[in-house]
Amino acid sequence: MHTSILKKGDQILVTKVRIAKTFFERFSGLMGQKQITIEDVLVFPKCNSVHTFFMRISIDVIFVSAQGVVTQVFSNLNPWRLLLPQKKAAHCIEMPSDEASKMGISIGDSLSCEGVF
Repeated sequence: MHTSILKKGDQILVTKVRIAKTFFERFSGLMGQKQITIEDVLVFPKCNSVHTFFMRISIDVIFVSAQGVVTQVFSNLNPWRLLLPQKKAAHCIEMPSDEASKMGISIGDSLSCEGVF
């Protein structure tokens, strides 16, 4: 799986995010994980909706525009949920629960992930 760095302005938030590009990477995502850490952050290019079917844990889901502007933040999304397509979103980030707030990520922030947005 390809990797990149997730930044908020000049601040590095995550030094190694995984980029889910292939069908299998996108399909499996974080399914089946019993726990995840900051090293498990996933970026889904060209993705504006997600589900947490078959997940065992809650996650944070962040949607960003094509320019990397945060359009929506869902904190502590429980397993077996479906997020319908988000209007202004072009990409999606999945991370451990509560990490988005710990990182100070909120709607309107500009994020960057080299090679994606």
